[in-house]
Amino acid sequence: MKTVFVDAVYWIALLNPRDNLHEQAVSLGRSLDQTVLVTTEMVLTELLDAFAERGAALRRAAAELVLRLRQDANTRIVPQTSAQFDQALQLYRRRQDKEWSHTDCASFRVMEEEGITQALSYDRHFEQAGFKALMRV
Repeated sequence: MKTVFVDAVYWIALLNPRDNLHEQAVSLGRSLDQTVLVTTEMVLTELLDAFAERGAALRRAAAELVLRLRQDANTRIVPQTSAQFDQALQLYRRRQDKEWSHTDCASFRVMEEEGITQALSYDRHFEQAGFKALMRV
């Protein structure tokens, strides 16, 4: 079974019909049969934060999505741990030439550890780190 990492960009675009990447996210979502989705609690925090001030409907949709993902057999959510935080911080500090967020760095570490090469993201930082950003294709 194929495994892809899922970034906040994808979840945000999927939920927000006004997002420029919404149609692409919906289309990609339809093609994910037989795919294990891996994301992190840090990514889901970014998703929730993105909708915190966008009104009750989007805020509710974001919370419901997170709850559904936590129950979905084809989705694995990597918990945030102190070790993960520290490893991401080390990468963040080493790559001062990049504009990678701490969450990006944690995502890259998870992808490396799990041998994942593709991400449902539009974020060019994934490509800078050597991964394929499927929403940029």
